[in-house]
Amino acid sequence: MAKKPDARPNVQKDELLKYYREMLLIRRFEEKAGQLYGMGLIGGFCHLYIGQEAVVVGLEAASKDGDKRITSYRDHGHMLACGMDPKGVMAELTGREGGYSKGKGGSMHMFSKEKHFYGGHGIVGAQVPLGAGLAFADKYLGNDNVTFTYFGDGAANQGQVYETYNMAELWQLPVIFVIENNGYAMGTSVKRSTKSTTYFGRGLAYGIPGEQVDGMDVLAVKAAGEKAVAHCRAGNGPYILEMMTYRYRGHSMSDPAKYRTREEVEKIKTEKDCIEHVRDLLLQAGLASDEELKAIDKDIKAIVNESAEFAKESPEPALSELWTDIYA
Repeated sequence: MAKKPDARPNVQKDELLKYYREMLLIRRFEEKAGQLYGMGLIGGFCHLYIGQEAVVVGLEAASKDGDKRITSYRDHGHMLACGMDPKGVMAELTGREGGYSKGKGGSMHMFSKEKHFYGGHGIVGAQVPLGAGLAFADKYLGNDNVTFTYFGDGAANQGQVYETYNMAELWQLPVIFVIENNGYAMGTSVKRSTKSTTYFGRGLAYGIPGEQVDGMDVLAVKAAGEKAVAHCRAGNGPYILEMMTYRYRGHSMSDPAKYRTREEVEKIKTEKDCIEHVRDLLLQAGLASDEELKAIDKDIKAIVNESAEFAKESPEPALSELWTDIYA
């Protein structure tokens, strides 16, 4: 009996390997950040992106130069996916001079004007109106750039999100609202915090179209991202993408995550892991060998280790830096 043809789009080897490499970089980087936190080299809060890598990698694949991105505090993956240097990101996490914000911003407050990355915001939901503001600037300037505004399922219950929805649709702003629905907000499950069956569906009250996407499948994310981007670039206003994803670690490094079972987490890791999914596609289609993929992992680990060494060797900012880059 003939095997049914794969219903997936025809994806080239180089494209799949690129996604594999980018997702693996985020995961290995986050694992290393977790280690450095445990060693006391990273202070304050640290929210890891492990498990959610396909969301930002897939959407960056649908972006172009000039597009902007803004997110909340689970932001290291977004930084790496848009091309920020792992060394500068890790140095910022450890509060060193070589970091993107000279060691003064830490995990939640680093930016890159060059890569159009506008944070990293610690106040839940606060980045959503800021994202609409970035999109307003592009509309005002008359270009076709879009802004990816990321927030989580917990932030989706914040009031300013809906004020922003109304304004974005009223002014037809080129903003893609990306809800990274990992099911638990800070520790309360979606089922216990809302009666809504979807979050993207709330946008319909404001006339904003949207859809729910398998956020553990990088190809599905990219396809949805391209659809949303085309909608915005055509001048049709905002679009909502609700990415159904999952974080393997706690909300932050201080969270033991006792609100879910170990079996639940292991089931997702075994059946839905975004990196293993792409690995399986590569191997089953004969596009890469196990040895090639191991070599990529070795290369990524070297890059991450280099970033950690750079961070350790970079000095702490001088005391005089307390008085720079501030308003008063």
